[in-house]
Amino acid sequence: MQDFYEITKKAGILIEALPYIQRFRGSTFVVKYGGAFMDDPDPVVRGRVAQDISFLASVGINVVVVHGGGKAISRAMQKSGLKAEFKNGLRVTDEKTVGIVEKVLNEEINSEICELLGAQGAWACPLRGNDIFTCEKLLSKDQNTGEEIDLGYVGKINMVRSKLIKKAIADGKIPVISPIALGESDLHPYNTNADIAAASVATALRARRLVYLCDVPGLMRDPKDPETLIPHLKLGQVADLKKEGVIVGGMTPKVDSGVSALEGGVRRVHFIDGYLPHSLLLEIFTDKGIGTEIVLDTM
Repeated sequence: MQDFYEITKKAGILIEALPYIQRFRGSTFVVKYGGAFMDDPDPVVRGRVAQDISFLASVGINVVVVHGGGKAISRAMQKSGLKAEFKNGLRVTDEKTVGIVEKVLNEEINSEICELLGAQGAWACPLRGNDIFTCEKLLSKDQNTGEEIDLGYVGKINMVRSKLIKKAIADGKIPVISPIALGESDLHPYNTNADIAAASVATALRARRLVYLCDVPGLMRDPKDPETLIPHLKLGQVADLKKEGVIVGGMTPKVDSGVSALEGGVRRVHFIDGYLPHSLLLEIFTDKGIGTEIVLDTM
């Protein structure tokens, strides 16, 4: 017979989650699906996040998934004899590269995520970013010389066709969206930043939550010490943390896009470790959470 303490502990977890389930029913959450767990060879590891997303949907939360896939793109390029090139942290995307990007994101990764969700009993709806986003060519400048850099087919999202997403939600499905956009002037596919794509979707839907699955527990004052995790952060504190060097590297575009989403009407933005088992549920349905949340100064 199972230990009575363990049984009551499980009941306590459910009771703790109950008010959050009641509060969030009918709300929209956008999940940026990315991180090291996506490349783990163990399907159980990849399936855990799908299980969490399926749980959210099962308790009445409208979940929208926007995924990345940078590592898979680099692997596909290498197989095709193409060398990945980055400038200012952005992938240079010529005609051949954008074809690979489109295939990997729209066909391979999107399909895999939908299959993982389906295996957990969720009804996923694959949506090509080409049908959701329009963009303009992203202009980037060299940080040292200030000269303009041509990144090729790299776009800056300027519109989200939210009707298609809302239709999928109304049909009881989980939209799974790739970060590809169509150029507004040339109707050519463009590679876009998945973090920004997720923030754009969250803003367009006026989502209650935007959750980024990361490779780290959240924002930490010392990246080597998880004990320095910052669990709660107000929007006005972001600038100082950048100056202090707390927000650097790969977290910068995530935080910047999260800030944009908050300013656009999203209630809260979360950064959690996608590799940690059930981190999504722990962040959303427990009092203490597990990662970092950013809120408006007035909250």
